Parts: sequence; C-alpha cells; structure tokens
Amino acid sequence: MTANGPGRLPADFDWGVATSAYQIEGASDADGRTPSVWDTFAAEPGRIAGGDLADPGCDHYHRWRDDLDLLAGLGVHSYRFSISWSRVIPGGRGTGNPRGLAFYDRLVDALLAAGIDPVIALFHWDLPQDLQDAGGWTARDTAYAFADYALEIGTALADRVSRWATMNEPFEHFALGHVIGLHAPGQTLTGDEAFSVAHHLLLGHGLAAQALRTTGARQVGLINSYAPVRPASTDPADGPAVSALDAIQNRLFTDPVLLGGYPAGLEAFGMDPHGALVRPGDLQEIATPLDYLGVNYYTVLGAGAPQDGDPLPFRLTDPPGYEHTASGWPVAPVGMRDTLQMLRERYQQALPPLYVTETGAAYDDKPDAEDFCDDTERIAFLSAHVAAVADAVEAGVDVRGLMVWSLLDNFEWAEGFAKRFGLVQVNFETAKRTPKASYQWYRDLIKQQSEATS
Repeated sequence: MTANGPGRLPADFDWGVATSAYQIEGASDADGRTPSVWDTFAAEPGRIAGGDLADPGCDHYHRWRDDLDLLAGLGVHSYRFSISWSRVIPGGRGTGNPRGLAFYDRLVDALLAAGIDPVIALFHWDLPQDLQDAGGWTARDTAYAFADYALEIGTALADRVSRWATMNEPFEHFALGHVIGLHAPGQTLTGDEAFSVAHHLLLGHGLAAQALRTTGARQVGLINSYAPVRPASTDPADGPAVSALDAIQNRLFTDPVLLGGYPAGLEAFGMDPHGALVRPGDLQEIATPLDYLGVNYYTVLGAGAPQDGDPLPFRLTDPPGYEHTASGWPVAPVGMRDTLQMLRERYQQALPPLYVTETGAAYDDKPDAEDFCDDTERIAFLSAHVAAVADAVEAGVDVRGLMVWSLLDNFEWAEGFAKRFGLVQVNFETAKRTPKASYQWYRDLIKQQSEATS
C-alpha cells in the first residue's frame, strides 16, 4: 500500500457511490407517486429521531442534475441508485406510471452521457403501502407483485442498464422492520410469521431475477449485508451464540441463494424452513444463478450466551478494543477483509464475483460557515476499508469494485438527518450541496488508481 491509497488494484476495478430513492428523492407525492411503508412509518410520532421527514430532504427528484455534476466531478465509474416502486407503479400493482418512469429514464440517459454506468437496485425497503395493507412480505403474493414490477422496469431500462440488483440488504428490512420494529413497517413478528417475511423476500428476489433476464438484463445480482461475529468472551458458552447470530445475519439470505437451502440453526429462532411456507420449487426459484453478489460491510458484531429471559439465542455485545463511529458501530477494517475471505471460503465454487456495494461511516461532521466539512475521520475510515479490500484481492478474492455509502448526507431511516454518511454535505434548510474533504480524497484516489493502472 501507499500512504495515499491501497496501491495497485486491477485496471478494470469499478469505483462508485450509492444512494437510495427514499433517502434522497423527496417529492413524495409528485407526478403520481403513492405512499410507501416509510411514508406511513415516518408520519407516526416518535418513530424518527427529531421527528424528521424525508420530504423534501435532499430533494434529488428536482435537483438530480446538480447531483449528476457531483458524480461527474468525483470521476466515479458507476452510480448505484434505487427505484421508488410506488413512483413507477402507484400502489405497487397494475399499469406503470409514465411520469414516474420518465424520471429514471432521464437519469439513466444523463448518467450514460456523462460516462457513468447506472446500477439499479429495484428494492431498498420502500414497499408500496397498498401492498403492505394486503399483507406485505408476510403474503406470498407480494413476491409475485415484485416480479411484475421487475418486469416493468427491466422492459423500460434494460437496453441501457447493464447491472441490476433485485434487493438491497433484505436482512435489515426483515430484522429491523419486521422483527425488532425499529424500521418500517414497524412490526414485531416472531417464529414462522417472521420467517414468512424472509422466505417471501427471497422468493421475490428469485422471481425478479428471472423476470429481469427475460428483458435482456445482462448482470443480475443481490446485495446483502455482512458482519463478522466476535465472541463476547473466551467462555465456550458463547460459541453457540456466535453461530446463531452468524446464521441469521450472514447466512439466512445467502445460503438459499448460493447453496439452495436454508442454513442450520433457524429452529432456535422458532422458524421452520421445512414447513408449509416453503413450497415445492421455491428453493429452485430462490437459487436462480447470480452474475454477482453485492457485499455491504460496515462493522463487526459481538455475541454472548443468552441470559435468562432473553428472547433470542444470543446476546448482542459490543466487541472490545475498537473505536466507534457516530452510529456507535465499531470501526473494524479487518472485518472487511475477513468478510470477503469468509464468503470465498464458505461458498467456494458457488460464489459469483463480488462487488463491495456499500461501505462508509457516520461522523459528527462540523461544517464551517461555508458548509465545508473537513471530515478527516471519514477519510481515515474509507482509506482503511479500501486497503482491506485490496488485501482481499491480493489474497485471491474476486472483488470487482467498491461503492462508498453515500454520495449525499441523507435521510438515514430511523435516525432521520441526525447521522451523516455523505461525501457531500447537505444543508437540509436550503438543500445546498457542498463537497466535503472526503469527496476530494475519493476523487483523488480514483484518479490515482486510474493513472496507476493506465
């Protein structure tokens, strides 16, 4: 490695950034868009820190040209964004909305004109509220509605978009939204009712991947989050807790896709992967081959043996010895390397090429009078994590690219605007964008790597 970067990565290594529709678009009722579960959830008092609402927020729907200039200024090769399902198909079913589709059509064309590859994630947690009212992801029919939506978007854009993700982080949507209740739709399901959400998300992924391919989509993948699990102590009693957390966090949404079956240990959560929820043929649909696997990595987790009265087969702990981001997450670059190597060792020949599709950190940015942030902590975080990716590549892991979360400070779900991950400072009073020091660092890194491999 050099002092300024990770050294030489492959010449075709893909450098990018990522955002999501609900977190940046605003314009929640513009041009025929109907509410999503997040609109409903955020409107409930006490759900979002500070009572923040995503609209207008970054107002990307109206200011996308400014954001395209920021992307071009960075020199990124690719830009991953998601599509608002309820913007393009109001209510989630039926005929597409031409005004909503036109927004993404314009964005794709403008990205290509700027030499930036558009990468589309179809689902980033914002299920249309009408579908939630009909059962949401507990209902098998939602998986088929998702496939119909994928067909609609693929038909409109697959001639110009080469890389697709069916979903982003289904584990977080499952766990935070349907088990713990901290995210939309705010449910606290248990046992097989919770498992129905996981299974239908996976089924929806498989059906949508097939639908996309019928439209000519060339690279279809799934984006999962991963976090290595560290034992809370040297006590052997922590071992089963580590395995249980690893099964639910790191295997539940990967084993069925790559290995064709659910991981062992789900019974400890009251889930029956061999019951009636899994119908004949479902696992074959879920295991539709991937062209790539997206890897989102932020931190490591700690697990200890459960105590009396704990509802789960593990107790979450804070692994010792780490600094923390403003989100309270341990800063563990080695976990990035470990994650990538774990995936190669665990799945071997079943593992497709990898892209790191998110990494980044929230810090307590302190803008000056001109809204400029000298965010040295974020630069150190990103530099160390890019270096960890380079270590994994040097060790033989097939990693094709990396995307920073996120281009803009945005609506960070239940944290509202309190946590800032952006390379660009956003003044939410005026929507003014100001590149941070990390934006300049990433721009220079991309340029340096391009020159080193040319």
